Amino acid sequence: MNDKRLISSGSAFEAVAGYSRAVVEGAYVHVAGTTGFDYAAMTIDEDPAAQTHQCFRNIATALEQAGCSLDDVVRVLYYLADASSFQSLAPIFGEYFQRARPAATAIVCGLVDPRMKIEIEVTARRPAWS
Repeated sequence: MNDKRLISSGSAFEAVAGYSRAVVEGAYVHVAGTTGFDYAAMTIDEDPAAQTHQCFRNIATALEQAGCSLDDVVRVLYYLADASSFQSLAPIFGEYFQRARPAATAIVCGLVDPRMKIEIEVTARRPAWS
């Protein structure tokens, strides 16, 4: 039985690039790399902290549609455009993952849009499968 379900943020870019904001399959929810764009307005704040909070709002929305929350995240990957931002952003990560405490990796890399300062990807385990 395949219970694969696709979740969209409504961003037109998902159709262009052929991906989904999240994929629910079995016990797991795989959330694509999520940036600090406000997908409704397609705007992005230049401040890395503001972008990080928006990333988490976007991820939380996708997880909610999948029947779980940030507390169910088991793995997180942080993609940072600038290594020097890690120190100021780490407390924000901790704010959102205080309960989940997922396995985490931070990577410094170039992002596809120079306005992006951070991208966050998560995997969550749905509570009904626990």
